[in-house]
Amino acid sequence: MATYKEINGTDITVVSSDPSNPVTGEVWYNTTTQKLKGYQQVLSNAWSTGGNLNTARAGITGAGIQTAALAFGGSDPTGSTTYGNTEKYDGSSWTEVNDMNTARTNMGRSGTQTSALAFGSGPPGAGTVLNESFNGTNWTEVADMNTARRSLAGAGDNNTEALAFGGWSPPDYYANTESWNGSSWTEVNDLNTARRNLAGAGNYQAAIACGGNEAPGAVTAKTEAWNGTNWTEVNDLNLARGSTGAAAGTFSSLLFFGGGTPSGESNATESWNGTNWTNVMPLSTARITLAGAGTSNTSSLAFGGENGPNQQSATEEWNGGQAVGAWVTGNNMNTGRTALAGAGTQTAALGFGGYLQPAYPTFSALTETWNGTSWFEVNDLNTGRFGLGGAGTTTAALAFGGANVPGGPPKDETELWNGYVWTEVNDLTTPKRHFMSGGTSTSAIAAGGGPPNTATTETWDGTNWTEVADMNTARASLVGVAADNTAALAFGGSLPPGSLGNTESWNGSAWTEVNDLNTARRNMGAGGIYTSAVTFGGGPPQVATTESWNGTNWTNENSMSTARHSLGSAGTQTAALAFGGAAPGDTAATEEWYGDGKLTETFTTS
Repeated sequence: MATYKEINGTDITVVSSDPSNPVTGEVWYNTTTQKLKGYQQVLSNAWSTGGNLNTARAGITGAGIQTAALAFGGSDPTGSTTYGNTEKYDGSSWTEVNDMNTARTNMGRSGTQTSALAFGSGPPGAGTVLNESFNGTNWTEVADMNTARRSLAGAGDNNTEALAFGGWSPPDYYANTESWNGSSWTEVNDLNTARRNLAGAGNYQAAIACGGNEAPGAVTAKTEAWNGTNWTEVNDLNLARGSTGAAAGTFSSLLFFGGGTPSGESNATESWNGTNWTNVMPLSTARITLAGAGTSNTSSLAFGGENGPNQQSATEEWNGGQAVGAWVTGNNMNTGRTALAGAGTQTAALGFGGYLQPAYPTFSALTETWNGTSWFEVNDLNTGRFGLGGAGTTTAALAFGGANVPGGPPKDETELWNGYVWTEVNDLTTPKRHFMSGGTSTSAIAAGGGPPNTATTETWDGTNWTEVADMNTARASLVGVAADNTAALAFGGSLPPGSLGNTESWNGSAWTEVNDLNTARRNMGAGGIYTSAVTFGGGPPQVATTESWNGTNWTNENSMSTARHSLGSAGTQTAALAFGGAAPGDTAATEEWYGDGKLTETFTTS
């Protein structure tokens, strides 16, 4: 829990009752309850930013837990300068403590912030047998390993019991495993696969070894489990990675993150439940030779490493459990496409229309339905088109407007989906493309669009479209949300010479300008209603930016994993779906938004 000291400097409002729509970061004193309160975001199944290391470095090693971690050793990206620097993390910042006796990099490790072991090393040169023990204050040299090596992995709960496995000493790759009893190392049964740059977690009786390099440039997804006597091959990682990704946790619950692939540094994160690996939200910063600390797949820390020539000081904290305030990767659509429309919810959505790249101008009539897990192709639209609007559900949806000629005139066709087929119904009064839309199959709204830019608004009553009051700002490529045709929110868009952040609210008879987006953009995705919405993506160039609307203001949230514009979307402020779009080429990527991550916290006054 935060203290007053920690929020000192924040503006505090004195009120008699808690605000109905607080903004993230808002702090107030409630005179009725005599409590100091604030509104903050709680992240779960997501990485959030922690305090930076004092010394940026690659090949770093870590031990401990998320709120009490130890970082030690490392080098510059060339390996010509090695570090003995040691730092302690208290859950918010790093503090320098006593250095190691021998500066080195790419070590194995075990233990906690107050009882750690560091063994092996390199580069430069061959691997070593060096072993040092940390007591919370100082490092002490203790008995060497039997096999000299570097780029190995380790597991262990403290500095008296540990396991060392894998590694290399050029040109040899090792499967060797050694067990530490607090005074000496003993050779035990080898890994099934010799490798270096692997990651490990657990303890000397029950450990996991994952990823690594089996040969120069050859990454592996292999995972092995140690039962105190032997290594057994278990289910592979989803993504093969070497170049020292990091792992944190136990034999049955750990997180593996970062590392290198043949195409470069990775930010991929995978969660292990004792049987299988599951892809979860990636790191914000892709990197290799990083370190980790943590107790499970719900509480971990990532820090240091390198991305290209750049050493990293960045620290990221992982909070697991039910995903809130975060994007989670879902299964891809069957066909990637751009400028498509969506309808429905996070767990039951419809995606339809769009165009295909690089075959543009090939305009799509494809329709796919999402069941919360996978996409399935169903019957096509009667008219293939892009830049169209959508409203409704998976069993009763509306598709309207769009275009099917590059640079050509917009269309007015409207089609009704009954859960099985599309049927042509009465057309829009004014043809539109790249406009805002929302509502249901019997009560929908369409506004704006272009080119040319227009402010025209129409509402659908289940049978006909009717022109109503114009928007205040004519624009194209805007998006919006609506529960029906009586209340809507329209935002973003384009108006030469650039993108807009303008937001307008519809009350059934008129549009009113309200607070702008924090980031002006166009061709986003969106979910929600006029008092509670989320928007994501946009461009071009494509972005992953996410913002939520509380009825008064927009607040920046965690970004999507895939930056894109002209995507499909569905859902609410707290449970949305993003699919397809341009990234910049067509993508079939699907992401799920879990936005229920804000709460009112009562602070202490100490």
